[in-house]
Amino acid sequence: MAPVLILMGSQSDWPVMQHAAQMLKDLGVEWRAEVVSAHRTPDLLKTTMEQAEQDGVPVVIAGAGGAAHLPGMLAAFTAIPVLGVPVPSKQLKGLDSLLSIVQMPKGVAVGTLAVGPAGAANAGLLAAQIIGSFDANVRQRVHAFREQQREKVMNGPKLELPES
Repeated sequence: MAPVLILMGSQSDWPVMQHAAQMLKDLGVEWRAEVVSAHRTPDLLKTTMEQAEQDGVPVVIAGAGGAAHLPGMLAAFTAIPVLGVPVPSKQLKGLDSLLSIVQMPKGVAVGTLAVGPAGAANAGLLAAQIIGSFDANVRQRVHAFREQQREKVMNGPKLELPES
């Protein structure tokens, strides 16, 4: 199977988007990351999606900040599921990115995750869950991850007031 494709509009988005890569790695899902700008390299955006279709990429994770057109533009060129991650901006803290990604017109679907590192990690998890719908090994690793999360909660410290 081709790897999950993680795309971002700028190298500066990598500190957020690496959380998607780490989640995929932790779940044993192959991935590759590239910078493709909707505004600065629209020709590369189109050819990247054409190649993804040919390669059989199962899911695309796209991170973008500011105007955040990348996820929607990618989705316009493919039938591959696109998961959008709003990358926080300095000016509006990612609200601008969130609104740009979540407000897609009817007929061009982008699954939108939370702003920032948590959204990127969940995009990796959701991509693994999508792959797990047809790959039992990945599905089992997602179940194991969920069990680890449960155990952390169940075995956490007891909540008590400090002694006075």
